[in-house]
Amino acid sequence: MSKLSLKRPIVFFDLETTGTDNVRDRIVELAFVKLLPDGSKDKYVKRINPGMPIPAESSAIHGITDEAVKDAPQFKQIAHDLYNWMKGCDIGGYNSNRFDIPLLAEEFLRAGVDVDFTERNMVDVQQIFFKMEARTLSAAYSFYCNKEMENAHSAEADIMATIEVLEAQLDRYEGIAQDVPSLHKFTNTEECVDYPRRMVMKDGHPVFNFGKYKGRKVEEVFTSEPQYYDWMMGADFALHTKQKISEIYNRMKLKKVGFKS
Repeated sequence: MSKLSLKRPIVFFDLETTGTDNVRDRIVELAFVKLLPDGSKDKYVKRINPGMPIPAESSAIHGITDEAVKDAPQFKQIAHDLYNWMKGCDIGGYNSNRFDIPLLAEEFLRAGVDVDFTERNMVDVQQIFFKMEARTLSAAYSFYCNKEMENAHSAEADIMATIEVLEAQLDRYEGIAQDVPSLHKFTNTEECVDYPRRMVMKDGHPVFNFGKYKGRKVEEVFTSEPQYYDWMMGADFALHTKQKISEIYNRMKLKKVGFKS
């Protein structure tokens, strides 16, 4: 079996949550598996009290109820320890670029952790699957590993299956490099500015990736319509999105008064 070529550790993780909104919803269970270059593994698995009722429809999927997490820690109680445990690691998961990473970043920011994954490679195993076959995690597990998933929608079971799927993908596709930086490039077709991907980089400039200004440079919009910045700051956007548009807006103000950003 092919092994992932590692120059530094990579953390694969999966979240079970109260729902699918990365601004409003909260984590109820997390499972992190750290793969180290020497082949060893380390785990960080916890139930989390989300501080809000878990909707019945979400409990029906992952099996976690309010009663099950009533004595569990809240995310803010473990946030700093978890962030320190992840330091120096690349990041991987299944649909992690579009769901798990934005939601995790939001939880860190709410807990007062100044999250920054800028220097991390991000490997989204789902993107390899979608580019090659296009199915769900359970189907990917069956297709690549010839096994049926047990305990699907348990965070730990999901992320262990994700790692197995990646290893099988590396065996199957000769054209895919086995080092993390190359997998980062393969699974990230756009360079995001904020983790919810409201902005992406295009020709070296941040551009909007949603709404009426999709495809336009952020600085260009904020120059012609500064009220759009005020609207975004007051609207229900993710904290990381607001952090990044504030950085852009503040750089613009510094340029106006003659400072270099």
